[in-house]
Amino acid sequence: MKVYKAINNVQADLSVLGITKDRRNMQGSGYNFRGIDDVYNTIAPLLAKHGLCILPRVLSRECVERVSQKGGALFYVTVDAEFDFVSAEDGTKHTVKTFGEAMDSGDKATNKAMSAAYKYACFQAFSIPTESDNDADAHTHTPAPKVSAIKTDLVPPHRMNVIADVAAAVNERMSADDVIGAVAEYSGITDVEEKITLWGMLDSKTRSAIKKQAESTKG
Repeated sequence: MKVYKAINNVQADLSVLGITKDRRNMQGSGYNFRGIDDVYNTIAPLLAKHGLCILPRVLSRECVERVSQKGGALFYVTVDAEFDFVSAEDGTKHTVKTFGEAMDSGDKATNKAMSAAYKYACFQAFSIPTESDNDADAHTHTPAPKVSAIKTDLVPPHRMNVIADVAAAVNERMSADDVIGAVAEYSGITDVEEKITLWGMLDSKTRSAIKKQAESTKG
């Protein structure tokens, strides 16, 4: 079973070389991470050196369309994938199964999910420490509730962008622990149907905070 010897040889080299976190997420909390290109560039020469091939196989794919805070489309993809680690010397193999998840506003969500699955398969198979590395290609998305939960048919399309901007402002206030400001932003929408639509764009925590603040103001 030469495949295990090849995997161990790659592990041995990686224990010396490592993979540094040279990339930085500039959209969310600003954490450093290892991108898929870092993994490819480090591991590819070692695979060639030790006669090890990694062959992907996607078992299933699930795509859910969500709405971003600004009202645009956001695609959330999950892939169930297997990776055959095959020895080029005797054809023996070991299969590693992982899941990959990613979001994208265009047509790259599936690619990102597959890259994430590959990256974490390598992390686990070669014992590469992650240190809470949780990127999905360095993009941070904040989805609104599922489309089915938002009453988009109550208001004309040209008003949806306005309501989405208000929802983003409310969420920004909540992120800064400014509940009073969040309530003020929310109260800026006075039309009943628009308010119902806006309410559907907020998460349960924000709704609860707005309700509690409104009740305390009345009291």
